[in-house]
Amino acid sequence: METKPRTAPQRGFNFDYIMWLFTRLSALGMYALAFVGITAALLMGARQNMSLADLMRWGFMPESTHVINTNITNIEAWKSLFWQIMGVMMVLLAAGHGFHGLLNVIEDYLSSARLRATLRLVVLGISVVMITVAIYVVFTA
Repeated sequence: METKPRTAPQRGFNFDYIMWLFTRLSALGMYALAFVGITAALLMGARQNMSLADLMRWGFMPESTHVINTNITNIEAWKSLFWQIMGVMMVLLAAGHGFHGLLNVIEDYLSSARLRATLRLVVLGISVVMITVAIYVVFTA
């Protein structure tokens, strides 16, 4: 079976360019969220004598169950809307970035158009389920 080569994407402001831009900006957004999370965790942890491991764990994925096993007396400060929004933003950026990368791998290495379309739908379904579960966990934990 002979496969046809795919055509190069069009130049200009199109969907491929928007997704390329999203990948770069989502990576920068994740760096910014990690910086803000670590800085805020350092400020909050300094008042409560947290260890560096707890600070890093909290800074990269803020969730109140991460600090339950520490010697922190006030866990309610870690359950604020700020930390929930930070967690949801990190989930959305990381999931979008990762799933877009997976779609790029599918596009680059599979030549069958039907298989690519099927796997795109599978990836879309998995991403919707995983993002929904992650957001549920962030708001209910």
